[in-house]
Amino acid sequence: MLICPNCKSKDLGKIGVNQYYCWGCFIELSVAKGKILTHQVEEDGTLSSLDDLFSDDDRSISM
Repeated sequence: MLICPNCKSKDLGKIGVNQYYCWGCFIELSVAKGKILTHQVEEDGTLSSLDDLFSDDDRSISM
């Protein structure tokens, strides 16, 4: 199960293939090569990476 690395919420909605939205802290998550990539949606609709805020362990997917 995927858990948000930011707020630890499990309340994630699927918005695309390997793309999710966290309803707890309102960030977008995508999964690639066993890592969670985190993005903030800006007012103009662009995405800003938040990956530098989390360690590699926090962003790893445990299956």
